[in-house]
Amino acid sequence: MKVKLTEKFAQGSAHGSPRIVADLNGQRVKLVKFRGVFDWRHHAREDELFLVHRHSMVMEFRDRRVTLAPGEFLVVPRGIGHRPVAEHEVEVVIFEPVSTLNTGNVRNDRAVPAPERL
Repeated sequence: MKVKLTEKFAQGSAHGSPRIVADLNGQRVKLVKFRGVFDWRHHAREDELFLVHRHSMVMEFRDRRVTLAPGEFLVVPRGIGHRPVAEHEVEVVIFEPVSTLNTGNVRNDRAVPAPERL
């Protein structure tokens, strides 16, 4: 299945609301746009990969900050506290297990237990 990221991101979505574009060996490929500072979270059993498509973001960890530009990705290992931050709207591709909740161990109004499929 061929996916054009620019077209999929253009279909729009609410900030922070991931949308599924593919499934792969028990993993989900999700697209998300967001802006601002999200809550600290961790995922007890899942690693996550964040690939920046457009603009830039910072992934904050308790001991450091990692800036990601378009075309760069970062793997957040399971159990590690992290917080995504974007000064301007950023488009991100996320690879994570099907069971992963976007807010990790945090249950709040930003949690999307059943993401929409594009």
